[in-house]
Amino acid sequence: MALEKNDVVTLKYVLHTNDESGEKVFVEETSEENPMTFLYGVGMMIPKFEESIQNLSVGDKASFTIEPGEGYGEKNPDAVTQLPVDMFQGQELPPVGAVLPLSDNQGNNFQAIVLEVTPEAVIVDLNHPMAGKNLHFDVEILNTRPATEEELAHGHAHGADGHSGH
Repeated sequence: MALEKNDVVTLKYVLHTNDESGEKVFVEETSEENPMTFLYGVGMMIPKFEESIQNLSVGDKASFTIEPGEGYGEKNPDAVTQLPVDMFQGQELPPVGAVLPLSDNQGNNFQAIVLEVTPEAVIVDLNHPMAGKNLHFDVEILNTRPATEEELAHGHAHGADGHSGH
């Protein structure tokens, strides 16, 4: 049975990408004990991800790849900036490779990856960590159900504790 808008979908997945040489690289996975639960069809997920699972039912498994253009976009070489070191006053400067949680003037949260640390600045890449990468998913649908009125009002699925961690 095809998934419908406002269904609550619980699934587990394994995500791989490819490194520069084309080798498969493990990124993350969820499990039956710690699955991903989300409200289907409301823009919470990459559209291509939702499209790839739309005809799956409970117990179904699927593998699919999402190209950069349908995922987090291509890497933007202009999305590299310098943060002044005085921004880190009173704390250690982050190491190269660290992921920094940042927010803009509108309160939007995003992450930056530290590329270089100099005496004057911390140089960061503002591209999404998955930008420019093919996303290889192996998914299994664990459960689907219609969303409750409260979930629809809140715009996200609620777990056993009242709110989902995703």
